[in-house]
This record gives sequence, C-alpha cells and structure tokens, in this order.
Amino acid sequence: MKKKYAQVGTGGRAGFYYEAIAGTYQETSELVGFCDVSQTRMDYANKIISEKYGHVKVPTYFYTDFDKMLDETHPDVVIVTTVDRVHDQYIIRAMDKGYDVITEKPMTIDEKKAQAIVDCQKRTGRSLRVTFNYRYAPHNTKLRELIRDGVIGDVFSVHFEWLLNTKHGADYFRRWHRNKYNSGGLLVHKATHHFDLVNFWLNTYPETVTALGSLNFYGMKNAEKRGIDHFSYRYHGDPNMKKDPFAIDLEGNEKLKALYLDAEADSGYIRDRNVFSDDISIEDTMGALVHYHNGVIMTYSLNAYMPWEGFNVVFNGSKGRIEMKVVEQSYINAGGERGEEGALTGKTITVFPMFGKPYEVEIEEKEGGHGGGDPVLLNDLFGKPVYDEFHRAASHIDGVMSIMTGIAANHSIASGQTVSISDLIHL
Repeated sequence: MKKKYAQVGTGGRAGFYYEAIAGTYQETSELVGFCDVSQTRMDYANKIISEKYGHVKVPTYFYTDFDKMLDETHPDVVIVTTVDRVHDQYIIRAMDKGYDVITEKPMTIDEKKAQAIVDCQKRTGRSLRVTFNYRYAPHNTKLRELIRDGVIGDVFSVHFEWLLNTKHGADYFRRWHRNKYNSGGLLVHKATHHFDLVNFWLNTYPETVTALGSLNFYGMKNAEKRGIDHFSYRYHGDPNMKKDPFAIDLEGNEKLKALYLDAEADSGYIRDRNVFSDDISIEDTMGALVHYHNGVIMTYSLNAYMPWEGFNVVFNGSKGRIEMKVVEQSYINAGGERGEEGALTGKTITVFPMFGKPYEVEIEEKEGGHGGGDPVLLNDLFGKPVYDEFHRAASHIDGVMSIMTGIAANHSIASGQTVSISDLIHL
C-alpha cells in the first residue's frame, strides 16, 4: 500500500521531495495535497509532477486551509518546506492532529519554537524527521567511519571552516534569508548542516557556544567599499543588471520565472532583492568556539563572500590527525545552473598518523547529488529503507541539537557572553 504525503511549501527546495515521490518512488509513495501562500507555485508543482512524471494533479490549498488539507486528504506524513520561521507552526499542527512529519532543515529558528516542537513531540508521540542530506554524502560518511573506528584515537579538537562564494553566498542576501526574523541567520539556516555533521561525526552534542559575527561585505553600508556605483531595490528591471556580478535574471530562467517572478502577484515575495540594500539583518562573517559533551572543542568559521565554495575540516586526536577538503559546485537556489544539488568538484581525505606516513583515503561515489548521498536519503524517506550501520536518519533531537549551536551563537553575538545550551532548551 502506498504511503500518502501532503506538502506545505512549494518553493525552490520543495521539488527535491515532490519530484522524488512522483518519479522514482511512485510505486511506494503518493502525493495527496499541496499547500502554499501562492496558487501560482502550486500550479507549477502540479504541472511538473503531471507532465514530467505522469502523477495525477493533486488538490491545492491556501496556507490558511492547512488543517482543511489534512482533514480532507488524510496523509500518512506531512512534508514541511516553507519559510523557516513558520516550520514550527506546521510541524506542531500536523503532529497535534496525529500525523508524522518530515521537515526541511533547519527544524526551526529559535529556542522557544524548538521547545514547543519538543514538547509537542513528547505529547503526541509522533515521528519528526529532519532531512540532513549532507550526512549521506560518501565523504561525510567515510569521515564518521574513520573517527568511529579510532583511526586517530580520541578526538580532542576540530577546526571547521565553510566557504560560500559570491554566487551561492550572495543568494542568501537576495532572498528571505537576509532577514534574521525569517531564517535565524546563516548560523541557523545554513550552519545547521555543518553543526549537524559535527554532532554526527563525533557522536555527541554541543554544551557551550561563544561566537562573533558581523556584516562586512553585503548591505548598503558596504556598497561603496565594494565599488557599487548604482543602486536599485531589486535586480529585475534594473538597466545595470547585466554588468552587475551580484544580479540574477529571473526572466531569463524558466524555473525562477515560474516559481517567483510569475508568482509575485499572489505571494508578495521578491526573490531578487539587491544584496547591497538596507534591510539585511544577518551576518556574512561568523566565527564560533564550541565545547561538546564529550570534551571536544571546535573552532568554526563561515564566510559568505569567498572565491570558492566548499569547506575544510580537521580533526586532531591522540593518534593523529585527519584533514578533509571539499570543493563544491556553486549554484543559485532553483536556478538550474548545475546538474545536481551538492555535486562535488573535488574532495580529499588525508590521514596523518602520529608516527606514520600520511595517506589519502579512498571515497566511493555513486550516481546522484552529494556524491550519491541524495538517493540514499530519498530511499530512506520514500522507498524501502535498508539497514544503515551509520544511523544517518536524523531524529527531532538531532534536528534540535543542530540548530541549538547556531541559536546559542546568535545569543552570544548579541550578548558577548558564552551561552550554555542547557539554559536554552530542555529535552
């Protein structure tokens, strides 16, 4: 019997889920409803699943009719892919009505909303899963295996730096993410991936966080420093757009046009805001010091204006050191400018034994995004899951503890103090 799914939020990230259900996993899964603020976007989603995959068009519901959708379609699972700030509303309403939930990361954006979700899960006993696809990438799984197997002994410290370039990184400053009210900032929205990976690699959770952050590159105050000699509220219709390296052309991209430009009338959402305008409230330069329950310390940095995209991470242990470097293909969300989400252009894992010769570790890749990780995740969600020795499926607790590092970091930036996770959330 097919499992039924209803999805709330049909923006750029939503297709990762509804296309998998309508396509690869149509024998085990079925879409029964879409819910969104924009009828235009829901119509586009229905067009994709019907024309591309032959899936019957599903009923659509305005966002105020979310409960009506659940009552009429009776899904087995609700998929939440909305703006981050309302994840909690739909997660809680679905679980309170007796439904399991799959949510896009981050689970939510602050400690009050996180606590409400935790309390609801305890009250209802429903399943809540957060989809961390980075866990499934072969290089990230291999790193977990090396640490688990004691290749460098006991891990004492981690240095982790993530680089977003001026293509992908700038995109967060064009979209709704630019407002911390919507996203919690990059330390929550983006770094939830990174902090979850550290929790996963080390099999532990954070204890205290000290952080700093600032807006150094984007925003109106930095426009003159960047050599910007013109300004517009948005890029669409700007005569200077073609010579502006930070502009995107919604009109010239079929998917961006369908999801955003054509949907402006009923969504009210402007997708291509100028990255040097004056209402940006998130940081583009961030650093954190994190102490974990198992005694490990981590230094972390995230910069959103780098010349290349990817990350470096090192682990220092009692028997040696592991270094991993990953260079990713840059992209614009929903822009269709790369073949697969997370496709990699280069990666190495090098082990430095305490008293031995350094060596590189082989990484086995397969077809699909994130080096073959995305198909494994999607099969876990919508297909026929197989035993996973690494236990990569992320629970609501994993979801909470990934965002709490970033939430604590936001508090630390605001207060200048070290913040204890246990003061913010009670599991």
